[in-house]
Parts: sequence; structure tokens; C-alpha cells
Amino acid sequence: MADLNTFLQLSFAGNTMGAYIMALLFFIGVYLLLQLFRKQILNRVKIIAEKTKNDFDDLLIAILQSVGSPFYLLLATAAALQFIQEPEFARSVGYWIAFVVIVYSVIKALSRVIDYFFEKIIKKRLEEGGTFDPSIIKLLKKVLKGILWVVALLLVVQNLGYDITALIAGLGIGGIAIAFALQGILSDIFASFSIYFDKPFQTGDFIIVGDEMGTIKHIGLKSTRIQTLQGEELVMSNKELTEARIHNYKTMERRRIGFRFGVVYDTPTKKLRQIPEMVKDIVAAQELADVDRVHFTEFGDFSLNFQVMYYINIPDYTAYMDTQQAINLAIKEKFEQEGIEFAYPTQTLYVKK
Repeated sequence: MADLNTFLQLSFAGNTMGAYIMALLFFIGVYLLLQLFRKQILNRVKIIAEKTKNDFDDLLIAILQSVGSPFYLLLATAAALQFIQEPEFARSVGYWIAFVVIVYSVIKALSRVIDYFFEKIIKKRLEEGGTFDPSIIKLLKKVLKGILWVVALLLVVQNLGYDITALIAGLGIGGIAIAFALQGILSDIFASFSIYFDKPFQTGDFIIVGDEMGTIKHIGLKSTRIQTLQGEELVMSNKELTEARIHNYKTMERRRIGFRFGVVYDTPTKKLRQIPEMVKDIVAAQELADVDRVHFTEFGDFSLNFQVMYYINIPDYTAYMDTQQAINLAIKEKFEQEGIEFAYPTQTLYVKK
């Protein structure tokens, strides 16, 4: 017993062996309790939180779980140091280690918050229906996380006693040089953000850009792929699309259609008066069509011309063509029954004797 007391009273670096043993026991005890809290209590609370409708509690659990072993080691060390007097050098080193661990833990927690909100955005877009490409959102999430880690690194360097002004200036100059070198690529990437937030078109929309037309198949970070009517894939840069005038037929509720036809000059006036009503009845008989107007518009070079305007109550192009075909055939059949002739380019030569 005397030997044990003698051992406990031995002094080293300003502290007795008893103080070191007590500090070690507290370090082990606190660290084990924290690990028990993380692996047992937090996991059970997580199971309960997953059964609730509110997902904010899931975020809190995820933040607590993101605080890993380095932070627990820091807390255990802080508890153990209450029993011993550490040297000045060890205190300085411990301060920097603690600062780095705290910054690391805060950044991990903020990263969890970023993941939470971006996952909610992706989930909401998927619930809205249709095809959705989350690559732009994922890129933005990575950019925000990268900015967080850069800020954390600058804070650590500054607190180590270094002047970060020159470093920030160097990063700024380097960033400008990289931006100039990657100007085209960065323009397309920023254009992809514009397309995502402004939504001039989405995957599955049928659009016309200049002389090109087709269905949007994929919106990427640099380019957008369009499936043309001919079947080939057209790849256009996002910057080009944001600067172009785009006709988007996805949001069109109904289509306004206009067409003309002409009858010969020999057609009696009585028949001319009947033609508008004939055509109105034909158009109105179509299930998807609504008549707008039918008029005898002009005396052409070789025909008496009529103009027809109607609405097709569906944006589908094939349905429009089927309806127009049915109208054309019905007009042709009706005119044959009434003895009305369609005009075609002719020239009558009168010879005076």
C-alpha cells in the first residue's frame, strides 16, 4: 500500500502520477459515454424520428451523427485536462487542435444542412411528375460545399498566425485566369443554372429553335440534347439556347389553325354564299375542332379565295394533322356533291376576230 501511495505521489512535468491516472480514467470514461450516446441513444432516437411526418427532426439527428470521433476525443481530452496542469507548449498545440476539430465539425454539420435542403428540392421536383435531371442541383450543392471548405481552410490558416490577404489575392488572380481559360465552359454551366431556375423548357418539351425542332431529351451542365423529328440527336450548347428565341409547344393548350382554298370564277354566287356555312359545319363536326371563322376573302388571279380559321383543342401534332386531313376530305367530298370546282392555275385566251 505504501508503494502504491509512493507511486501515486511521483511527480512528472508538474503533475503527480495520481493526477495522470485520474485524467486518463476521465478521458476513457467520457469518450465511452459519448460513443454510447452516439451508437445507442442516437440510433434509437433516429428510428423514432423516421416514423414521424416531420423531417426536421431527421435533420437534427443527422447533424448530431455527423459529429464524429474527433469531436468526442476533443471533449474527452478537455474533461481529462481538468485534473492536470499542461505545459504552455502543450496548451498552445491543444488550442490549435481544438480549433481545427471545431471548425471541421461545424462544416460537417453545415454540409448536412445543405444536403437536407437540396434533397428536399430534388424530392419536390420528382413529386411534380415528369422526367427530371438533378445534375444541375447536385453541381450547385457541390459548389456550396466547396465554398464552405475553402472558408474553413482560410479561417484555420488565419488563426495559425498567417496573413491570408496575399493568399486571397493570389486565389482571386488565379481564379480570374482560370475563368478566362474556361470562359466557354463556364458560360454554358451558368446558362444551365439559368435554364434550371427560369425553366424556359424542360425534359420532354417539344421546342423549335431557329430552323431546328424536336423534343428535349436531356439537359446537361454544358449542353442540351434534342431528339429531332427526323430521328437524329441534336446537341446544342446551353449558352446558345439561352440566347435564342425558343418556341415551346409543351404549355400550348390548343392550336390555332388557318388554311386557304380557292374555287373557280364560274362558281355561281348562290354557291359562294353557301360555302362558308358548308365549311363551318364540316369543321364543327370534328371532335377536337372549334370553328373560329370562314370568309370569302379575295378575288385571286385565277380563283375566288376563302380563308378558314379554327382551333384544335389538343397540342398533339399528330391529332392536328388527323383532324386537318378529315376536314380536307370532307370539303372535297361536299364540293363534289354540290358541283363546286376547286381552282387551279389556268389562263383563258380571248381571240378577237
